[in-house]
Parts: sequence; structure tokens; C-alpha cells
Amino acid sequence: MGRLYLFAVCVLGDTSMDCRRILTRLVPGGCGVNKLGAIRILIADDHAVVREGLTSLINRRADMQVVGEARDGIEAVEQYNSLHPDVALIDLRMPRMSGADAMKAIRERFPDARLIVLTTFDSNDDISLALLAGARGYLLKGSATEELLRCIRDVQSGQLCIPPEIVAKLSARLSNATWDPRDAEIIKLISEDKDDIEIAKILHVSDRTVATSVKRILDKLGIQERSMVKMMTSPPSSGTFR
Repeated sequence: MGRLYLFAVCVLGDTSMDCRRILTRLVPGGCGVNKLGAIRILIADDHAVVREGLTSLINRRADMQVVGEARDGIEAVEQYNSLHPDVALIDLRMPRMSGADAMKAIRERFPDARLIVLTTFDSNDDISLALLAGARGYLLKGSATEELLRCIRDVQSGQLCIPPEIVAKLSARLSNATWDPRDAEIIKLISEDKDDIEIAKILHVSDRTVATSVKRILDKLGIQERSMVKMMTSPPSSGTFR
């Protein structure tokens, strides 16, 4: 009787934690009526107050819906595998399995997973861990609400979402590194949106040679996406890189 009562109350609009826990099990999409066409979001954070605050904030938007919550990295992987959300917000430092390891596990099964790191840490090591694990967005928990919502929408649409202060750290890494003339030229051509075939023709080398060089460059920079090379060579003066 208790569960059925909470089920009815939830469908009528209750957003309490008890309601969400029950409908997460009983109804795909969690608490409340599913929003047609909404961005389906998974939240992974070991602090309940953060999860509940984000859920409340996001569910107020007509185009977004939180479909699941995870308390650690293992739960994040399990929830992603079962719910297949459009976007996942993942904390970097969680018990049992880190956010970076969780993202790697998710991307092994879902290479196109759209993952955003939401953390309080912005050291070079943390940024590298996240980007190498496949994050397409990196936000600090002090970010403005509208920046978070915009980032969710951008990443869902296939864009990157990296704030200027993080871009600056990445750009410094590129400018401070030592590059041989060939790799420096490839970096320049990548920043001009040239693909491997075009670069190979310009440099009169094989596609395989270019692919090997690109991988070496990405590894040295601690990133996974070649589009981030362009971001690092022409960082925005304000706003979030997309």
C-alpha cells in the first residue's frame, strides 16, 4: 500500500527522494511523467545533497529530465548500462571506483557516450584524467546554473564544453611542450580542421604516418579528442569552448 500510494503521489508531481527511488525502479525515466524529447541525464556523485540539488535544478527545465542517480563509480557504470542516458554528469573523486575509471568503463561499451565531469578539482592531473577517460565537458561545481544547463545541451548535441580557465591550462601545456618540426606542422594543420588524408597530402607522407603522429601528439597533451587541439591553439577570450 505504501509503495502504491507513493507511486500515485509521484505521478501527480511529488519530487521527494522516496518518490524518485521508487519510480526509478518502477518507471523508466524516474519520478514524474516522462518529458517527450527531453535530454535524459544520469548524475553520479557521492554526496546526496549534490545529487538532490542537481536533480531538482535540472528537472525544472522542460527539455531535461534526470533518469538516474549513482553514489559511486560502480553504480555510475551500472546505471549507464541500464538506462542509456543522453548525458551523464560525473564527479571525478568517488568511492569504490573513480569517476575517470567509470568513464573509461562506460566508453568501452558506449564509445559515443556524452560525459561531463562536474568536480571541485582543476589540477592538470585531474583535467588530464578526465579528458583521457573521454569526458566531453569539464565544469567546476562553482559554475553558474545557466553554464551547467548550456553545457548539458551542447554536449548532448555533440559539441565540447570546456570553460576558459580549463582551456587556458590546456593551452599552456601545448605551448610549453617541445615539438619537433613535423609534429608542430601537424598541430597547425589540425587547428585548421585538416583531416589525416589532407595532412598526408600536404606533407607528402602516408595516412598511417599522420595517424601515428596525431596519436603521439594527443598522448603527449593528455587528451583524446583531436578537436581539442584546435581549442588549445585558439582559446576563446570568454565563454565556454564548443
